[in-house]
Amino acid sequence: MSLLRTLGNVLAKRTLIAWPARPVVPVMHLSSDTAPLQQGTGNGAMHAKFPGALEASFVTIPKLALPESIEPIPIYRVMNSEGLIDDPSQEPNLEQTTVQKMFRDMVLLNTMDKILYESQRQGRISFYMTNFGEEASHIGSAAALSPEDWVYGQYREAGVLVWRGFTISDFINQCYGNAEDLGKGRQMPVHYGSRKLNFVTISSPLGTQIPQAAGAAYAFKLQPNNQRCVITYFGEGAASEGDTHAAFNFAATLDSPVIFFCRNNGFAISTPSKEQYRGDGIAGRAAGYGMAALRFDGTDVFATYNATKLAREYVLRENKPIVLEAMAYRIGHHSTSDDSTAYRAADELEIWNTVEHPITKLKHYMIRRGWFNEEKENEFVKSVRKQVLSQINQSERIPKPDWREMFQDVYQEMPTHLKDQLRMMEEHVEQHREHYPLKDFKQ
Repeated sequence: MSLLRTLGNVLAKRTLIAWPARPVVPVMHLSSDTAPLQQGTGNGAMHAKFPGALEASFVTIPKLALPESIEPIPIYRVMNSEGLIDDPSQEPNLEQTTVQKMFRDMVLLNTMDKILYESQRQGRISFYMTNFGEEASHIGSAAALSPEDWVYGQYREAGVLVWRGFTISDFINQCYGNAEDLGKGRQMPVHYGSRKLNFVTISSPLGTQIPQAAGAAYAFKLQPNNQRCVITYFGEGAASEGDTHAAFNFAATLDSPVIFFCRNNGFAISTPSKEQYRGDGIAGRAAGYGMAALRFDGTDVFATYNATKLAREYVLRENKPIVLEAMAYRIGHHSTSDDSTAYRAADELEIWNTVEHPITKLKHYMIRRGWFNEEKENEFVKSVRKQVLSQINQSERIPKPDWREMFQDVYQEMPTHLKDQLRMMEEHVEQHREHYPLKDFKQ
């Protein structure tokens, strides 16, 4: 009872107790992105010393950084759909022979694609992917690189190999997986590679090549007087893979001279870009990682050439990475396993296959310069078709690689466990020869 009495006396005399004044809490209003930035008072803006944001300044009013307030990165263009140069200062002034090679390499790729696509439909190869609509991004970028630069491709950069000298027989032997295939039949069709041309063999899982490229570029940087950079190609769909984000951060923090070349062709298989990501495409992500970026018209071979040339100069001079985003439209199906008519309109496709086609644009340019001869170009297409069809007939008759190849080339010296497996396989095949088509394999 004495405790209750004491509490009662305290409450009765509560007006005599000096309670601390209640702090005045200001009403917080979140400013819009259009409101002026409120800097700290005193001697100008007060910059933070937090190690995670050394360039940031203090403000007195909270402000949301909304994505819609950031201006989209513009699309750099040199040549319009009529083959006219928008700004004469951006004319790359390439020699006639170079421009003609650009055109013919795109035509060769386009022609080969049509025939090999039909070859798959006839059941002669298991898989194929065309490059329709993206020829300029391949050829324009390849022309701006040094042959010594390393390339990590995805699976739709065959034009880079065309420019560097990969032959029709090289392409077709790989697709048929025969004994003349540089990859010894170990890869799916269109998974090309060439040590001689500094083109690292393509692998099926999306995005794996991107951190590999960042690491290779870092290794180059460590070499004295390095003059080589690395370029890695990928689509906007692969940019959603975790490997891409790891590669961006790796390259940015270690200052790797790598060009991240994104082919934004509008569709990640059947998923349109608007359902793939929010924000300003792939180039818009570069600033968040502390990287430079440039977006350009990927159907314009000159814009692609200028952009890649600028990027190469930048990464080698600054020893820093850059993100290039080539805006294009995938005219063909994603692969022979896809039917794009299920998710896009035919009239939309027609525009990109005619007016906005990269080969059409360059043709208009060449006509204006007096560099195009219709009769000669028709003969060139016929010649390419003849070479491709002839090579298909030859490639089909070449035997498959020796099946023992599956145990080789992984280690410099074959370890004991692989030797044991090879021996068991040889014994098995010898005992059951009648069940294996050994005549189709190189002996």
